[in-house]
Amino acid sequence: MSFTKTTEQASKYEHLEQMSVADLLKNINNEDKTVPLAVEKTLPQIEHLVTEIVTKMKKGGRLFYIGAGTSGRLGIVDASECPPTFGVSFDLVLGIIAGGDTAIRRAVENAEDDTTQAWEDLKAHSITPNDVVVGIAASGTTPYVISGLERCNENGISTGCITCNAGSPLAKTAQFPIEVVVGPEFVTGSSRMKAGTAQKLILNMISTTAMIQLGKVKGNKMVDMQLSNDKLVDRGIKMIMDEIPVDYKQAGELLKQYGSVRNAVDNYK
Repeated sequence: MSFTKTTEQASKYEHLEQMSVADLLKNINNEDKTVPLAVEKTLPQIEHLVTEIVTKMKKGGRLFYIGAGTSGRLGIVDASECPPTFGVSFDLVLGIIAGGDTAIRRAVENAEDDTTQAWEDLKAHSITPNDVVVGIAASGTTPYVISGLERCNENGISTGCITCNAGSPLAKTAQFPIEVVVGPEFVTGSSRMKAGTAQKLILNMISTTAMIQLGKVKGNKMVDMQLSNDKLVDRGIKMIMDEIPVDYKQAGELLKQYGSVRNAVDNYK
């Protein structure tokens, strides 16, 4: 059954090459302003997916993102930022891209059209029904992603998706679909623009909300963050000073002794 791909419809703007730099920037920005409003309309869908993710994670499950091209890269970015931000293990949230790690930097020919590889990629991580797999595809038609979710459905694994076309095959495959319709791109068909921005916003919402629900944030602070550079150590020291009556030097000593803001505060006497 056919459907309309708004991500492929012609741009509302003509003769881009004749625009000044200022006009190009203004018009791109005007289009970008519409993205949060499109995301807002999907909040109930996002809520349903996040609730499922949290439920599974509390039972020991993991979150997988699968995608191709820009969508795959966005999933990898979100997954890779969870350990340093929230102090979770690197295998709690995983991003998988069609074509493997090579495709993170360079496109791998025909990788997104493969209808068997996604399931093989997931099996390499010993996926189980405790896990949740979220397929990311602006078009909603990427064979790699759709076939991966189909196999997950067959094996009792919860599935979600983020797509930017309404009524797509991907949305119909996912148990918890998110359809964020951002409309035609400024450059016709360039879904790395508004569609990519929408996907990034939603991925931020999914992982951040899930981590908060799992207790990885206290108040509004990243109390379990990894102290991987001087900036983060300084931030951690100041967070400790906000919580307990110590000066900068004492807070630094506590942080060094206990290894995290949470442990430093909890063990302070």
